[in-house]
Amino acid sequence: MIEFVLKMERQNVVNSGGRWYVEYKLPLGEAAATFNLEKSVCSHGFFMTAPNHWDPLSKTFQRPLHLFHSHQPPLSVQISQPPEADHLLLRVFHSGGEDLSPAHEQSLTEQVRRMLRLSDAEEKKVRAFQDVYGEAKSSGFGRVFRSPTLFEDMVKCILVCNCQWSRTLSMARALCELQLELQITNIAPKTPAGKESSKRKIKSRNLGKRCGEEDVKSTCEADGTLKVDESNSEKTELPFHSAMGNFPSPEELAGLNVDFLGKRCNLGYRASRILGLAQSVVEGRINLKKLEQDCGGEASLSNYMKINEQLGEINGFGPFTRANVLMCLGFYHVVPSDSETLRHLNQVHGKKSTIKNIQQDIEMIYGKYAPYQFLVYWSEIWSFYEERFGKLSELANTHYKLITAANMRCKNDKAFKRLKKEQ
Repeated sequence: MIEFVLKMERQNVVNSGGRWYVEYKLPLGEAAATFNLEKSVCSHGFFMTAPNHWDPLSKTFQRPLHLFHSHQPPLSVQISQPPEADHLLLRVFHSGGEDLSPAHEQSLTEQVRRMLRLSDAEEKKVRAFQDVYGEAKSSGFGRVFRSPTLFEDMVKCILVCNCQWSRTLSMARALCELQLELQITNIAPKTPAGKESSKRKIKSRNLGKRCGEEDVKSTCEADGTLKVDESNSEKTELPFHSAMGNFPSPEELAGLNVDFLGKRCNLGYRASRILGLAQSVVEGRINLKKLEQDCGGEASLSNYMKINEQLGEINGFGPFTRANVLMCLGFYHVVPSDSETLRHLNQVHGKKSTIKNIQQDIEMIYGKYAPYQFLVYWSEIWSFYEERFGKLSELANTHYKLITAANMRCKNDKAFKRLKKEQ
């Protein structure tokens, strides 16, 4: 059973150019027959969002990961899949190359497994889906990339609403840059959310300075500006793995001022929704662990209805956002519907759908693939994107912002021509 096989096995401690990392093997177990790292990572737009980084040349995935129940800074983890191997290779960049504790190893393993959907339940879904939809078996499609935590998934589902993809990418990056600022200055909120004043004093620093230089003290104004005060500063070691930071945790966001958060990360109306979510998690009104446990590993209709109802009680989680979150949780029978869905049904299936009748058209096209309607729809979407832009796993990250609705309509636009010329 995969659940018991997937434990990290320590291999080597390496010093590469002054950077220490511990090397681990992560056995794939039964998933070895269906798993491909490139296809599993580069299967959803979330892989393009910060702090995720896919290297097209080495075919490795890297990002920082939090250590659960720890005050240590995030560790950068690089994942690769050796040819013909029945395991993944994880390089955990760790100052001095010290061994991780068993609890920290388990924390990283759980996050890697979640991102790549390595579990008994997900493996069963992959095999069942590929039996229903033969094209997926031949192309190796079946896993849809997600975040290491449900909180990150939920925030990113908010970030994709009502904006172009380029702005989604920008907002995600800004949140990670903010996380690094918070981490460097050790200002994790200690005051209960909702009891802070409209201005909150924090320590900040010029991120361009080298590690070990003096931090500065500043005030986060409501307009997103920083007022600098160099007194009473303290030194904090920069994490060596990233100049951007990790995705912020609920605890890191919960005590921030909503106006500062909105302006600092250009979130607009999303700031209050993200802050409200973070505060609800920190205060215990939303239990994300229980929410995932309620799935029970089984994507049943009753579980879906129960979790959908719980998500509906969260401010800002409308039908589209909830459907995306539920997809991240492993429910594939609902297709989230927005303008991109309308475009796809029109261009690929010749349907002149509207918001009012789109669910009828979705049922007509994808109903026969139940309970994997979303996976069929998404495999079509992904194939369309790759016909348009080339293989997305080979796309330079500077070109991610070109994947917009405007560039889907015709092949004569300047952005498309420039992209094809550079490939």
